[in-house]
Amino acid sequence: MWVQPQLQAPGVTRRVLLGSLAALLTGCSGSGPEQVTGALPRRLVRFPGKDALYLLTDRPPQLETPVKYFAHDLTPNSAFFVRWHLSGVPTSVDLQSFRLHVKGHVGRNLSLTVDELRRRFEPVSVVALNQCSGNSRGLFEPRVTGGQWGHGAMGNARWTGVRLRDLLQAAGIRSGAVEVSFRGLDAAPAPGVPAYVKTLQLDKAQDEDVLVAYAMNDEPLPLLNGFPLRLVVPGWYATYWVKALTEIEVLAEPFQGFWMSKAYRIPNNPNGIEAPDQLAQDLVPITRICIHSIFVKPESGERLPVGKAIALEGVATDGGGDINLVEVSTDGGANWEPAALDASLGRYSWRRWRHSWTPPRAGAYTLMVRASNAAGETQQQHHWNRSGYMRQVVESIQVKAG
Repeated sequence: MWVQPQLQAPGVTRRVLLGSLAALLTGCSGSGPEQVTGALPRRLVRFPGKDALYLLTDRPPQLETPVKYFAHDLTPNSAFFVRWHLSGVPTSVDLQSFRLHVKGHVGRNLSLTVDELRRRFEPVSVVALNQCSGNSRGLFEPRVTGGQWGHGAMGNARWTGVRLRDLLQAAGIRSGAVEVSFRGLDAAPAPGVPAYVKTLQLDKAQDEDVLVAYAMNDEPLPLLNGFPLRLVVPGWYATYWVKALTEIEVLAEPFQGFWMSKAYRIPNNPNGIEAPDQLAQDLVPITRICIHSIFVKPESGERLPVGKAIALEGVATDGGGDINLVEVSTDGGANWEPAALDASLGRYSWRRWRHSWTPPRAGAYTLMVRASNAAGETQQQHHWNRSGYMRQVVESIQVKAG
């Protein structure tokens, strides 16, 4: 029997009650303001089942992972970032009554429990980066509106579930189908607010890597990360990774809902770039994760000893293009040296990198990092768009030696 994560008393196995969102927030503990480099100050808070994460908003919950947790291949479930779009977040899920519905332009409707998913369909696992489209938005210059994330609106995990295409085949896709839509248990706070519904083109929905996941790092999904089921679209931004997934609908007509036709759209060019004084007119839905790399160690502003080897570490991310080179500069970009790459965990995973550096003398240093992949993509010197999406500039941090 598949049971819900334990966030309450040990005797509760089928239902977890966090109470209202107000009660949930009351149960949080927090510290004083913390400064995320380049972003707005925020404080660390503890939500049920989570370590201390940076609070962006409480309704809906938006919690950012401190980058210290990225010093591991997989991001712990307890530290994984949280991003919901609607304030009506599910605070309990009854597995006895919960069903995943597959319907629409199909031969027969399906209504499946989580246990039935696990028993009837082949289990599949993939290590994949889950990254918010607006990760690092707080670092954009000129500044843009929206959640002022630092680098922590992402995480790397092993996702286990069933292939979406297996579910679609079981339902029988009828001729004329063009898209598949996905809806979760989160609810709009007021009439007129559009439900959070995302779609995939039919060919993408049938990609062998797209999953309906019930496990994350070999444990049930945390409630705040989409228990009991979530869509996993490796290589694409998290806007498609619908949480608390309860409805899959095959469509015979193109979808026109708000979250596809109005929201999460970027300039229609390879890097999603526009200028503040010349906004693009042609916008398309955001899809594939762009190439990017960051420092995990040391932290910006850290003081380092002179003449002692320092371990520089970080992660490089992209949408499956096979990261094969990370370069580090310790002199503000005048010279670059290749970093050592950890073993690959799969094409959709981030790639951890390491480099040893010995500060030769006391003073201030600008450390920089850039990544490239086998597809020929590399980080940009300049990148901006009005929504703060797809940050892919060469990142730098400031440190002092002495």
